[in-house]
Amino acid sequence: MAVMAMAAMAQSTCVLSKSSLFRTGFRCFPQFSARFSSSAATVASTLPSVNTLRRHKGRTTVASLVERGGVQIARDDVVRDEPTNNIPDTIFTKLGMQLHRRNQHPIGILKNAIYDYFDTNYENKFVKFDDLCPIVSVKENFDDVLVPPDHVSRSYNDTYYIDPQTVLRCHTSAHQAEILSRGHRHFLVTGDVYRRDSIDSTHYPVFHQMEGVRVFSPEDWESSGKDGTAYAAEDLKKCLEGLARHLFGAVEMRWIDTYFPFTDPSFELEIYFKEKWLEVLGCGVTEQEILKRSGNSDNVAWAFGLGLERLAMVLFDIPDIRLFWSSDERFTSQFWEGQLGIKFKAFSKYPPCYKDMSFWINESFTENNLCEVIRGIAGDLVEEVTLIDNFTNKKGMTSHCYRIAYRSMERSLTDDEINDLQWNVREQVQSKLNVVLR
Repeated sequence: MAVMAMAAMAQSTCVLSKSSLFRTGFRCFPQFSARFSSSAATVASTLPSVNTLRRHKGRTTVASLVERGGVQIARDDVVRDEPTNNIPDTIFTKLGMQLHRRNQHPIGILKNAIYDYFDTNYENKFVKFDDLCPIVSVKENFDDVLVPPDHVSRSYNDTYYIDPQTVLRCHTSAHQAEILSRGHRHFLVTGDVYRRDSIDSTHYPVFHQMEGVRVFSPEDWESSGKDGTAYAAEDLKKCLEGLARHLFGAVEMRWIDTYFPFTDPSFELEIYFKEKWLEVLGCGVTEQEILKRSGNSDNVAWAFGLGLERLAMVLFDIPDIRLFWSSDERFTSQFWEGQLGIKFKAFSKYPPCYKDMSFWINESFTENNLCEVIRGIAGDLVEEVTLIDNFTNKKGMTSHCYRIAYRSMERSLTDDEINDLQWNVREQVQSKLNVVLR
């Protein structure tokens, strides 16, 4: 839900910190209802054709498509050489990979474990959506979940924009308003989400979220002696405490009062796990304005959001978020459908190689932009980018020194390969970010 997504937007997408914006063609264009179907067959039958995509805005696209899960998206409709577009090819290649729909992948295993909990405890009431198109409008991604117009999450530094009105969703809450308006009262939404971010073992520009929503009518709470908000909050906490026990066993829990612009009251659930407190998710009672806009004025609802990578790293002992995207059999063969919590056995002992780079920054410099350039060249061979020094001279010029750690999860990198990567990084950082190398 939007609450967790906003937490993520406010403090970036650290999967070990905040879980989702409950934390934040084609488009898939608003007129295409396919993205709201929970059936893969329905999605495939209602998708726009490739020719339709190519006619968008009168442009002819090259035959470069992402074809996953019945969805076809042309590269030139996502990656454009325009000032208002900030999506690199490295992000385009992730569209539609849908790790959450792979039943033997840790993300898919965790998703299905959560499904099992809701199916068992709510008699299959919750409708499941896990194939919704990640290309959404700015209105869907921000306005419909009450993200303030001046919120930092709307910036080009934080969000991937196709054009000024179209983005790659920052959170699964982008679909909440549409699903509510279609009359659904119990639903779970799972999908890949996209955020420009820093580089380290717990950050990645693509990750996966799940949110849940439950709507109550006045007859649900009137006999309880509570008002609608109190009734929903109590039900929410009971539901999520049960989910935490389902995933982690008999753990100590605590509720933290917090603030999200889309829920009131709002909470975070923490568990005591492996000798430390771990935030599991964010949640709350949905703001009435969201319900009013979707035709639910007389109702109340709760919603929660969680980051799947964040929990999977803990449950499966996976040390580096890049591993989720590995196709190496030494990784993929370790996990089995329905087996939650299999402990990952490390297979990579390759040492990192460190390279430093110093430059004078300008007023428009941001670390997210730097990381995008580095990722665009080194891809998943870059393990971490860390600011190790900065100073301002007497002329008011500021210098930053970054240390880049290169390491493959699957093989040893040669000196020549690393030197070539670093040379290309230096060239591209200087030309694309307009900084002055030292």
